[in-house]
Amino acid sequence: MAAKPDAKDAAPAGPPATLEKGGAAKDKEGTQPAAPAASGSSPLAWIVAVLAVVLAPALSWALANYVLLPQLEKKLSAPVSATTAPAAAENSTSPADAKGRPAPPTYEFSNVVVNLAGTMGTRYLKTSFVVTGSDAALASIFEGEKARLTDVTLNVLSSLTLSDLEEPGSKNVLREKLVAAYNQTLGRKVADQVYFSDFVVQ
Repeated sequence: MAAKPDAKDAAPAGPPATLEKGGAAKDKEGTQPAAPAASGSSPLAWIVAVLAVVLAPALSWALANYVLLPQLEKKLSAPVSATTAPAAAENSTSPADAKGRPAPPTYEFSNVVVNLAGTMGTRYLKTSFVVTGSDAALASIFEGEKARLTDVTLNVLSSLTLSDLEEPGSKNVLREKLVAAYNQTLGRKVADQVYFSDFVVQ
């Protein structure tokens, strides 16, 4: 029979673990096993996330209104101003200026309303027109004789009938009548032509 090993020959066992008051095992050196990491995010991470969600729309709005939109408007306004400048310069030049002659003096009659003859007051003519002439003092002459010339205008227009205005070339006939009436009233040739800007029969 094999001999049993003597107790002296057995390997020495390590130092026994001791228990702390809380029941956790502690080795001879006094070290304690590491605790598992706490589950979940820290409060700081939640605060950062909430701030990002709240501030993102505000930052986007500020970027769009103060950076992107001004740049876009600047780019759009540059071509428009470049194209409108030549057009404005072209429109500011009248045919008279292009020929080197000054524009003729003018006088305007605005919103003249008269009843047409033969309609028993049921039909009327509303018109606005400009009188032109070669006399440089035309505007002051017409302004000084405004009452007389307005009466002459009303007499000429109110003598028209509805059938007169329906005739071809009726406006040209009316122009000649007005020019002749003005010059006769003033006693000399001041008016040369009449241009209608509004002519409504109702």
